[in-house]
Amino acid sequence: MHTHQFNTAEQLSAYLGLVPIERQSGSSLLGRTKRSKAGPARIPAVLYMAAIVAAMYNPHIKALFERLLARGIRKLVHLCFGVLKTQKKYKTTYQNA
Repeated sequence: MHTHQFNTAEQLSAYLGLVPIERQSGSSLLGRTKRSKAGPARIPAVLYMAAIVAAMYNPHIKALFERLLARGIRKLVHLCFGVLKTQKKYKTTYQNA
């Protein structure tokens, strides 16, 4: 079993392949950014299903999910990382300052 230590949510997101990658190929610099394909291939599918279930049962995640649906699920990873890193219960009233 492989274990990885992540100090930031950005490191975890990069490992999971959820960071945006800019398209820079020759003169085609105007392409859309895509999600990185790095990391375990199964993880994005599992995270997607977790996001779907969370959006069904957690009103805060549902609002976040609807707002960020077009932008992907990276924010959900950051929320999960924060809960796991701090070992504190998830708070729906948390406001990012």
